[in-house]
Amino acid sequence: MTWIDSHCHLTFDALSPQVGDVLRRAEAAGVTDCVCIATDLADAERVLAMSQQFDNVHAVAGIHPHEAEKVAAGWSDGLLEVVSRGDVYAVGEMGLDYHYDFADRDAQKRVFETQLEIAAKVQKSIVIHSREAHDDTMSILKSAAPTTPVVFHCFTGTLEEAEAIIAAGYWISLTGVVTFKKSEVLRDVARRVPADRLMIETDAPYLSPVPVRGVRPNEPSFLPHTGGCIAAGRGEELETFARRVRANTIRFYGLPIHAESAL
Repeated sequence: MTWIDSHCHLTFDALSPQVGDVLRRAEAAGVTDCVCIATDLADAERVLAMSQQFDNVHAVAGIHPHEAEKVAAGWSDGLLEVVSRGDVYAVGEMGLDYHYDFADRDAQKRVFETQLEIAAKVQKSIVIHSREAHDDTMSILKSAAPTTPVVFHCFTGTLEEAEAIIAAGYWISLTGVVTFKKSEVLRDVARRVPADRLMIETDAPYLSPVPVRGVRPNEPSFLPHTGGCIAAGRGEELETFARRVRANTIRFYGLPIHAESAL
């Protein structure tokens, strides 16, 4: 049984010094591949270097909404150059974060809209970060009308928000938060996501799942705990579920690895 961590941050300080050991533990747990997400252009350089060092690390690059006020002049040209590469598989994570408001909301919107334009130019999938900003995120996406797949990563919203995302044809990716005791609504969401538009992730180094909740940092080897919780809630056999979300992840990103068919 094999899994893919569809969204993690292996370049962050909590994981990067031990990344070789992290990847060995992941492989031992059946997590054969990791999609590593860059949050700004400097991080993109680190992610690309790591993906060149390790065949099972796959790069995605974008500007996180927290970084929206920090972008330098010419940042969009720099990002376009990065995501035009054949070994960068999507654009993101991009979007809006109104929980922390680490960046001005208008700046977040401008950077988000520009990244959607970049994704349209390179025709690559889009990874969305949306926290307490559902209406504005959906409005901007509606205006952009992307023609490539869109995933709401680390979804922790309401059932109504999930239904709107699904109705729009977008994907949902779930983290270890779904395993938490008080996440009944999120487990209901997990049961309702169409089988062909569901992915799972760690968002490492954050959000360790039960039964390792509180263990820091989170890492890809913990992903099967999340997968097991969701499979059980959906009433699916674990191996079938694992094959399906692996195939979904490969399809969403266009990863150059083999996908076993999901029965």
